[in-house]
Amino acid sequence: MATVMRGSFADKALNGAAIFWLLTALAGQWAFFVYLVAFYGPTTLSGNFEAWNRLAALGARPYEPGDTAGNLAFAAHALGAALVALGGALQLVPWIRAHAPAFHRWNGRVFLCTVTALSLSGFYLVWVRLSGTSTLGAVTTTINGVLILVFAMRTFITARARELGAHRRWAMRLYLVSNAQWFTRVGVFGYFVTGSVLGLRPSFNDPFLTFWSVGCFLVPLLVLEAYVRTKDGSSRAGRFAFAGALGLLTLVMAAGIVGFGAFSALIVSGKPLAFPG
Repeated sequence: MATVMRGSFADKALNGAAIFWLLTALAGQWAFFVYLVAFYGPTTLSGNFEAWNRLAALGARPYEPGDTAGNLAFAAHALGAALVALGGALQLVPWIRAHAPAFHRWNGRVFLCTVTALSLSGFYLVWVRLSGTSTLGAVTTTINGVLILVFAMRTFITARARELGAHRRWAMRLYLVSNAQWFTRVGVFGYFVTGSVLGLRPSFNDPFLTFWSVGCFLVPLLVLEAYVRTKDGSSRAGRFAFAGALGLLTLVMAAGIVGFGAFSALIVSGKPLAFPG
């Protein structure tokens, strides 16, 4: 989203909100990378797959006794997600595109290959291994995976054709849908943290959690499309309004990042898990 813009104060406000979002996302993604490596790295290398079932508190049981192939597939999926978290957001940074084009190209190739493999392994995990927490979760994961494959293809095709404007838009869409699992966690914890601060008493039975199973990738896509259209053709008042809305959404995202960061630290430490709210 962070595209350099010149012109009115409304343009600068919109650009500032986009940069705020990007920096917040970078911080959250790299914190997610640290969590994934710290938790799944040692347990995978030591063969202590049973430790993964600390996530049973979230309704998931990643480790299945006797399922060596499935357990290894899950480990590869989790560590692949760490690779996406580490390098994906760097593709969005204009300075890197301008001053380190070779890194941008190779990092992009690694990102495309990784998200494609993660999408295919996700299909295996939810439909063959039956690792999903529900049928709804399996269906929404599949929709998300199909979008990843379509957007990855469009990102690659537009890059090969040197259609840079279209390539950047498809790459941004791909980045958002590829990070649906991160948005899931950040969105849920953002909901609980902000709801608790506002005195709303959020609950795991709230309809938001069902909605967010698909909202985790559709909402970021809708926000991106709204941002592009606002930047390209909205009135000054519209740009100000969207800048404010994006700023508020980023604050909620930041709350979710902090909340999930504290929770993931408990997962890694082995201490009893405590939920927000």
